[in-house]
Amino acid sequence: MGKAFLRTGRVAEQIQRELADLIQMEVKDPRVGLVTLTGVEVTQDYAHAKVYFTTMKSAEQAPKAQAGLEHAAGFLRSQLAHRMKLRIMPQLHFIYDTSVENGVRLSQLIDEAVASDKAHQREE
Repeated sequence: MGKAFLRTGRVAEQIQRELADLIQMEVKDPRVGLVTLTGVEVTQDYAHAKVYFTTMKSAEQAPKAQAGLEHAAGFLRSQLAHRMKLRIMPQLHFIYDTSVENGVRLSQLIDEAVASDKAHQREE
């Protein structure tokens, strides 16, 4: 891996940590409550950052949470600029991450298949 990829990864991790703290402590928008950041991807030129999030509430609340995060993006970006010493602070783009929901659904399907298999073996 080249130096650029290592540095963008470190910057993405730092942005994720700082954003998680800012969202928890500074953002007062009720739409953003119970949001978990699952990852950050930063472009090589540091112009844009995709911030992946999930909510602890139902999936129907995701658009509201995303709207709240997009509304707070300017504030979050300015606070990040104060906390991090980067020449270019990336524009933040919030994207709802469905991987957690998909994982839960797959886990449920596996549990159902195992239970069905055990029930089928008992019948025989």
